[in-house]
Amino acid sequence: MKTKCRLLSMCSPAFVVGLSVFLVMLGLMPVSMHAQSAKKNPTSKLYVSDLSGDAQIDTSDNIQDLVKHSVYTAEGTIIETKKADTEAEKNKIFSTMVYSNGTAAFFDEDTRVEVSKFSQEPFTPNRTDMDVEPSISQTQAHVSRGTVGLCASKLVAGSTMNYSTPLGSINVRGQKVVIESTDNQTKISMLEGDSTVRGGIQDLGGHLLQAGQQAIIRAGARGQPNIVNVQPIPQAELSALDDKVAMACMAKKTVYFEVRERTIAEGSEPGSLKAVDTASGSNTDRPVGSALVTAFDSTPVNSSSATRVTIVQEIVAVPVVPSNLPVQFTVSPARIVTPTPPGG
Repeated sequence: MKTKCRLLSMCSPAFVVGLSVFLVMLGLMPVSMHAQSAKKNPTSKLYVSDLSGDAQIDTSDNIQDLVKHSVYTAEGTIIETKKADTEAEKNKIFSTMVYSNGTAAFFDEDTRVEVSKFSQEPFTPNRTDMDVEPSISQTQAHVSRGTVGLCASKLVAGSTMNYSTPLGSINVRGQKVVIESTDNQTKISMLEGDSTVRGGIQDLGGHLLQAGQQAIIRAGARGQPNIVNVQPIPQAELSALDDKVAMACMAKKTVYFEVRERTIAEGSEPGSLKAVDTASGSNTDRPVGSALVTAFDSTPVNSSSATRVTIVQEIVAVPVVPSNLPVQFTVSPARIVTPTPPGG
């Protein structure tokens, strides 16, 4: 009975508090446990590298025009480009974007893409191989209509990239692909790498699509899977398809992404967040919850006022400055013509 009483007394709140204080004094228990620090994964981003014509983004909070060289939170957004009024305008309306996992996308005119999921694990900023995605990512997007050209990084083990249309879907594994979605059919052209194409949820096995091949998906009979035909890419279509992917690959070279940490101070309120950049130690005041941020600074995500210390990891887009700047043209003195003075 005495032994039982001793055990009960050791479990009392006063004993637990006293033991915690004793362990902290000895350095055996991290002080961060009492500071209630929390570390959150970064929010995945997309960077608008180029824009021609009108396009808009629905962030679920509001609908706004796309802005060139701006950064948005990727997950849960709907991107839509304007439909061309004339045939001559079709090549003048497009947008290119780069996701924080290194995948670039070209959106043709009259295109609507819903990014239902885009999550990414933290990664080390000092990377050397920019052709491989920096960390495991999960992408789930839906092309309601229009044309999307993808120039993807080499996916690391555990990553998935799925694009769906009203008639089918594609599990992208390699690196260059064009997805065209209309009311009557879905056309998927694989320019480099390989993927698995499915004609809807009833197509369980799928179809392997290799480089140089094209899958055309049409609606099947009622109650039957959609019809999937795999064929070589027609030579007449190859040039136009390659141009769309090439624009995505060019966009990929305009930006790289790194991760920074910020410490959120106690009692920060949404809309007036005081953050300390742990890399530089500087204080930064800026609003929270805005979908649009600058290319050089990403907005921290939700912070609870009950948490005393929160370490927020931010994915930051850094535009690439050309290593060889254009040489400034200098006029030689020998080429300068001195006007003849009056009467001379």
